[in-house]
Amino acid sequence: MKIEHIPFDEIEARWQARWEKDGVFKAPVHPKPGKKFYCLDMFPYPSAEGLHVGHPEGYTATDILSRTLRRQGWDVLHPMGWDAFGLPAENFAIQTGTHPREVTKRNVDNIRRQIKSLGFSYDWSREVDTTDPAYYRWTQWIFLQLFKKGLAYESDCPINWCPSCKTGLANEEVFGNCCERCGSPISQKRLRQWVLKITAYADRLADDLAGLDWPASTLAMQRHWIGRSEGAEIRFDLEKDPAPGEGAITVFTTRADTLFGVSWMVLAPEHSLVPKITTPEHTAAVEAYVKAAAAKSNLERAELQKDKTGVFTGAYVLHPVTGKKLPVWIADYVLLGYGTGAVMAVPGHDERDWEFAKKFGLDIPRVVVPADGSAVDTECFPEEGIAVNSDFLNGLPTAQAISRMNDHLEKAGKGKKAVSYKLRDWIFSRQRYWGEPIPLVHCSKCGLVPVPEEQLPVLLPDVKEYKPTGTGESPLAAIKDWVATKCPKCHGPGKRETNTMPQWAGSCWYYIRYLDPKNADAACSKDLAAEWLPVDCYIGGAEHAVLHLLYARFWHKVLFDIGLVPSPEPFQKLRHQGMILSYSHRDSTGVYHPYDRIRFGEDGAAFAADSGEKLESQVEKMSKSKKNVINPDTVLKSYGADGFRLYEMFMGPLEQSKPWDMRSIEGVARFLRKVWALVKETGGVKPGDPSRLVNLRHRTTKKVTDDIASFDFNTAISALMIYTNEIQKSVPPAREDLETLLSLLNPFAPHVTEELWAGLGHAECLSAAAWPAYDPAFLRETSVEYAVQVNGKLRATMTLPMDTPQDQVVAAALALDRIKAAVGDKKVAKTIVVPNKLVNIVVK
Repeated sequence: MKIEHIPFDEIEARWQARWEKDGVFKAPVHPKPGKKFYCLDMFPYPSAEGLHVGHPEGYTATDILSRTLRRQGWDVLHPMGWDAFGLPAENFAIQTGTHPREVTKRNVDNIRRQIKSLGFSYDWSREVDTTDPAYYRWTQWIFLQLFKKGLAYESDCPINWCPSCKTGLANEEVFGNCCERCGSPISQKRLRQWVLKITAYADRLADDLAGLDWPASTLAMQRHWIGRSEGAEIRFDLEKDPAPGEGAITVFTTRADTLFGVSWMVLAPEHSLVPKITTPEHTAAVEAYVKAAAAKSNLERAELQKDKTGVFTGAYVLHPVTGKKLPVWIADYVLLGYGTGAVMAVPGHDERDWEFAKKFGLDIPRVVVPADGSAVDTECFPEEGIAVNSDFLNGLPTAQAISRMNDHLEKAGKGKKAVSYKLRDWIFSRQRYWGEPIPLVHCSKCGLVPVPEEQLPVLLPDVKEYKPTGTGESPLAAIKDWVATKCPKCHGPGKRETNTMPQWAGSCWYYIRYLDPKNADAACSKDLAAEWLPVDCYIGGAEHAVLHLLYARFWHKVLFDIGLVPSPEPFQKLRHQGMILSYSHRDSTGVYHPYDRIRFGEDGAAFAADSGEKLESQVEKMSKSKKNVINPDTVLKSYGADGFRLYEMFMGPLEQSKPWDMRSIEGVARFLRKVWALVKETGGVKPGDPSRLVNLRHRTTKKVTDDIASFDFNTAISALMIYTNEIQKSVPPAREDLETLLSLLNPFAPHVTEELWAGLGHAECLSAAAWPAYDPAFLRETSVEYAVQVNGKLRATMTLPMDTPQDQVVAAALALDRIKAAVGDKKVAKTIVVPNKLVNIVVK
């Protein structure tokens, strides 16, 4: 069979135009009851670099699933849009001197072209862009609903500050004490901020994870970030009241059983009581410490390995049970934003407290010992055990001791059971230009006044200077004509809010706007939301396991509470694609060589094309500096969109990381050319011709159908390769086999299969044809291959009908020429048959 070249450019252009003309992938406005499927990709940020080969992995997976489900009779909504506001576009614009709006449009146009070139079956009539005023009008509207419900508030608070991006960051945007976006070390800065009260939904955000079909690791990360803890709030009265109503310090603890082991109290340096309780002789040291702590980030302060520091305030509290005086210290390892900003120090049973006590010579009482009576190897024992030196708790195991102490405190009016969360309210505002304006007006008479909904959107003004000021004010603050406005309430002079929303705002609800993207009267019709939500399948990178998913779930629950959406959760099923890595190639001087400057030897080794030097190859994350970024445009020139799509899915399991290798894609390309040649050369076989592959056809149909549903795309392709090889052995191949092969391969390689399908005489697009069905009666194997051994050594193989009687199996084996030769004149002592697998002939 001659393997022909496939004219990819011609085929792709023809079929992409046909699909668009026929509206094959356009979702109906109203889905059929019980037959809707909302398949969603995490929409991309339009980077100036465009897509690399890693980006389309998830898009290819959702496209295969969407194409299959449409052909199975489902109404599939599969949209695409652009997450285009935020720091990346603004930073690039500043570097190049181009307005962010121009940069964003150019980047969107380029990535849209790349995505369309791959033949993805998106409904482009629903395309959204978060920077479109018609879109962010409703982002602002949602903010106003948060504001009206008391979930958006203004706060002058210390925040994470990136000196490079010159803006505040939420805790979730800080990794390793560095800015998630640019990598610069962060510091603390006190700024006026808009904050969203996500903590009001902490319980629901934690509890509702139970009903979701998400990866276990992502569910664990969400639960960890929310950080729900059940314990008790305990009140320690101050020895001297600094002011009426401020005579106590409250702490939260999950280990009330250790209360008899408290040696001192620790406050966060920025706690409001610190300046009020500090005695004159300690004021200078305390003020200096507070100032030093303010320059550190929360992550730096909370680092377990760091040297412990602190200062005594001169104040004392009284133990809530014994009445003993306990000194009050401040230490930067206690954070104001976590718990109550105060900690009861139990050095015998907490590592940080133990280190602090050793450094400053404080008492270390022991109040818990191992339950098995074993000696404690270290001076600190943080585990559960048996209470000792604890009065009425002595002898009780930890759980009982906690319960007994909680009851005692509650009766004495010194404490109560409580729940605490690691989750903090969301620092929402940004001191940048390229973001949604916050629709509020500051009025000296009326205070904060929301912009009337009918006046939305508050448009982002066109400016020439949009660099961040670094002063804590947004560049919008310098646009006097824009800032000055009338108060919507009293119509007197007012000032617009000049902070903007973060990039996360537009991505918190975009999946809702897809349902009704042209609606000028609402963010979305409630009827359409009820028909299409929740999202049935959401695919995106695991790097969004906390940030985007947590914020979107929060907004969705608010919208659920006001009746806009029908479900408490937005994304019922979530899957993550693994990272696609790439080979970097470096010479002996440390210089990296791009793919187009490399040649490969027969053994796969890489050599510099100019010098011939053998290069060191290593699998790494794609990086411009290592010259191993692969643009899909380059791949399409040689292998077409279908070759690209097939290889992306054949590399390995979807969720695993794997290396892209330009040498390996050739195997998939050969398979595609084999299918092309097979159908082109033999496609004239008449319909209805019998097939020897009836069972294999039905088994392959079931295998591919099931594998697509379970995202096992690589094994589905393997099954299609096996099927192709068997069809190739048939002379001539049956029409049913060729059509089934094309039909099953279509979601993976839509352009080539459409062309071949049309060549078989079909007028209808294969993308709109019914999905092949399988008959369970044909799924059972009718024949099996036996391994035939002589004295345990493999000598031959043979094919027999399934479940052939053992005596007939032995007779067939002994009749084989190779077995006759192996047995010779020897006597057959016994035979061993493993049904449908193996026969072993033992001779002496």
